[in-house]
Amino acid sequence: MTRPARRGWPLLFALALAACGDSAPPPQSSATPVRVAEAFSGPAIAAIATNGVVASKDEMRLSFTIGGIVRRISVAEGERIKRGQRLAELELTEANAQLEQVAQLAAKAQRDLARGERLYADQVISLEQLQDLRTQASVAQAQATGARFNRGHAVITAPHDGVVLRKFVQEREIVGPGVPVLMVSGADRGHVVRAALADREIVQLALGDGADIRLDAWPGKKFTGTVSEISGAAESGSGLFPIEVRFGADAPQLASGLVAKLTIRPAAAGAATLTYVPIAAIVEGDGQRASVYVVQDGHAARREVTVAFITADGVALSAGLASGETVVTDGALYLADGDRIRIVSDAALTIGGIALPRRATES
Repeated sequence: MTRPARRGWPLLFALALAACGDSAPPPQSSATPVRVAEAFSGPAIAAIATNGVVASKDEMRLSFTIGGIVRRISVAEGERIKRGQRLAELELTEANAQLEQVAQLAAKAQRDLARGERLYADQVISLEQLQDLRTQASVAQAQATGARFNRGHAVITAPHDGVVLRKFVQEREIVGPGVPVLMVSGADRGHVVRAALADREIVQLALGDGADIRLDAWPGKKFTGTVSEISGAAESGSGLFPIEVRFGADAPQLASGLVAKLTIRPAAAGAATLTYVPIAAIVEGDGQRASVYVVQDGHAARREVTVAFITADGVALSAGLASGETVVTDGALYLADGDRIRIVSDAALTIGGIALPRRATES
């Protein structure tokens, strides 16, 4: 008979019921660890970034008023000079000869004029002839004055204290009138950064606008400056508008020709504001359209926003988000609309973060 086997059914049924009663409910989805930041207000006009070259404010190209052979150049590039110091001179043989020639012609014209005055008084010559003699004497005197002036400018002297920036010619070379021989800088008015901007940028600037100056020669350092000159016309070749930015009191010892990076903050930018968020908060950007995740009751709510421009400080938004709202930054790329989130302070703890090795001194 099979009775003993029937006694096992209630036991098996009881075990099955117990197993069903002890089974746990399905686990709920865990919160995604993220970092967050608060949206903030910023200028409605982006800072202007450009490159420029450091130059002395008083750069001058010095030349002779007459041509000739360069007899001597008494200074070298980089040498400091004093006001009135002789810098270069021409061979003076030809200049002296020309000066003597015109001086003699002027003296002869004066003698002719004196003789003519006497002859006119004796009614030997006409008034017209006397006037011609007066004209000849005046012309000869003017030529003598010009020759003396040119003779005096056959020598180049320093117009002020400064530094020799460049030497364009060498001794014994022949130069023409007005050809640059030396470039010198003044020591009184400091240095500026010369740059050029497009028309859409120049209209935003005003004299006195602040600027940050960074130099490759001083990596990691930032110097202050102000816009000191704005050109009223574009350069014919490039179509850009030249500007000058003067260094502030924190300027180091500078040299002309250093490369500078400018970040200019137009004063007009403070007239209106936009909402800014860190660039890490932006997901799925397409042109001016993008999305961010806003923190709402422990969840991430997807929000469409409009991008105005991007700066080093963040992304400026023209619509979709208000200043003071909290947005997800690290971990935003791994979220979906409505996901539960857990805010952490360490970026390495966020989803997709990289755990950094702990130092031996850390517990």
